Amino acid sequence: MVMIYSNSRLWLYENCPEAYKIKYIDRTFPELPSSVHAFLGSMVHESLEFLYNEIKSGKTVELDELVKHFAENWHKQYTLCVRIPVGDKEGDYFNKGVKFLVDYFQSNKPFSENTIETERKILFPLDENYAIVGYIDRIVLNEKGEYEVHDYKTNSFLKSQEEIDKDRQLAFYQLGLQALFDEEIKVKLVWHFLAFDKKIHSKRTQEQLDKLKEETLELIKKIESTTEWSACGKAFCDWCSYKKLHGLGKEESSKKVFTRNGNLSG
Repeated sequence: MVMIYSNSRLWLYENCPEAYKIKYIDRTFPELPSSVHAFLGSMVHESLEFLYNEIKSGKTVELDELVKHFAENWHKQYTLCVRIPVGDKEGDYFNKGVKFLVDYFQSNKPFSENTIETERKILFPLDENYAIVGYIDRIVLNEKGEYEVHDYKTNSFLKSQEEIDKDRQLAFYQLGLQALFDEEIKVKLVWHFLAFDKKIHSKRTQEQLDKLKEETLELIKKIESTTEWSACGKAFCDWCSYKKLHGLGKEESSKKVFTRNGNLSG
């Protein structure tokens, strides 16, 4: 049986082994409050998916239609369960989303790129035992015959070119495209940092991709051999209702180490 991992699953282990154990081994991870940042990102992604799906079908989308789609979607899906930082207001984030879309629309019209798919699931093997799954926001086949992977970020921080060139997520997507089409295809990786109205491009050599596969297999083997799962002790520990259920705050949790069978060590 092939075990399937994702970038987010690997990220969770790297950032909080305890949370990884609860979610993927014990499978008792509770429902966490949805953050307004995650909600904003989801709503913007859905509107951009709508935009390109309409264009793919031969339709023309005006800016006011795009904003209307976002607004209707936001008001339909927003609930009081969405967690907003103290002092912030829902309207602030709604307005951010509108600005992201307006800036993106103005910078990228008339949308003449040859978008061939949106929200494409990819699945590729690392070896005979392990595989990686993911979802590509948008795939373009450009006039040079190159495939472009486009990913939208609504983060309030901008990564450097050096950070982008080391990023694992879109490199996984390139491996996924190679599995879909051919290993010899040329691929460009494109990050859209919407809060800055900025695109950053990157490429990976086959040597870099092969090294990534090796490093990922090493990480997975490390995960599967782990016997003690320490808490991260970071700020988002206080958001975890699992911790609250067990009477653990950030400070207390960071002192605990959970073994593979769920017992406390130390």
